[in-house]
Amino acid sequence: MRRLLWIAVVVFIADQATKYLASSYLMRHGDVPLTAFMNFALVHNTGAAFGFLSSASGWQNIFFIVVASVACVAILWMSWRLKADDLVLGAGLMLILGGAAGNLADRIIHGYVIDFIDVYYDTWHWPAFNVADSAITVGAVLLALDALGWNPRGKHRVS
Repeated sequence: MRRLLWIAVVVFIADQATKYLASSYLMRHGDVPLTAFMNFALVHNTGAAFGFLSSASGWQNIFFIVVASVACVAILWMSWRLKADDLVLGAGLMLILGGAAGNLADRIIHGYVIDFIDVYYDTWHWPAFNVADSAITVGAVLLALDALGWNPRGKHRVS
């Protein structure tokens, strides 16, 4: 499904550009309140989702680089094997690939992932995230919908 690779490229570029802008601005000016439930706040995440392993002694960065690299290769391999009409699955895989590549680039360049979107309610904060994390989440939802047989053209697949 090479024709959908542009999705991964757009996600990667958008992710890296927003991280650069957020880092540059937030390092100079601090947190930026956007709404009653969201801020831009710079976070350097050395762990994985929800800060998993962020307090480890440093080995986790190499571990996550290896895992993300293997995941990117596996996604490319799977996407090359898709049929032309597997658009939902292909788009989901490309969103995940672009997000994984964006966070992988951060780990290789900085040794951590740059997060900057802070969603909260009162004093409770969801773990900060970024464009790559959002793309991975949307991609995972598309994979789940595809697995359930959803097709935007109204034709349901029979497994």
